[in-house]
Amino acid sequence: DKVIMQLVMYIMWDGRTRENLGVDRRVARFVLPVGATINMDGTALYEAVAAIFIAQMNGVHLSLGQVVTVSLTATLASIGAASVPSAGLVTMLLVLTAVGLPVSDVSLIVAVDWLLDRFRTSINVLGDAFGAGIVHHHCKDQLAQIDAEHRLHLDDERNALLNDKKHSNPMPIRRDGGYNALLT
Repeated sequence: DKVIMQLVMYIMWDGRTRENLGVDRRVARFVLPVGATINMDGTALYEAVAAIFIAQMNGVHLSLGQVVTVSLTATLASIGAASVPSAGLVTMLLVLTAVGLPVSDVSLIVAVDWLLDRFRTSINVLGDAFGAGIVHHHCKDQLAQIDAEHRLHLDDERNALLNDKKHSNPMPIRRDGGYNALLT
């Protein structure tokens, strides 16, 4: 996955979050970078499906325990994967080794990895967008309360400034521009 591409997409998406999707910018600016680092849904799906494909190509029937092992290993490997193009190929070696499949068959995937990499990145971005929407849904009341308190605080500061100007006694200015206090 290309973390730079993801972050560019997030910046473009973040500019439209409020208008199109109703996600608070504060939520998007927190969730999206964290998601770009940790949430690699597309990579996990890719590794699991590729491992099952390699098993079927070799005529190996995976038991339920092996399928669970593939799923867990792919999920954990995707979290730790670097966000560089074709990083999924490297972490796929872990998944294949975990269930005893031949790692030499990764070469079957290399031919189409350039295309699948684009789909993985899209799935990762979509997963992060859903994550931002879910976090916003659960936090919107707290965010509204914070906004109300912030507006109240700003109103108090503005009123205090206005009251200070009203009650302050500016030094009277003489007609020639000097201060009367200087004459006494």
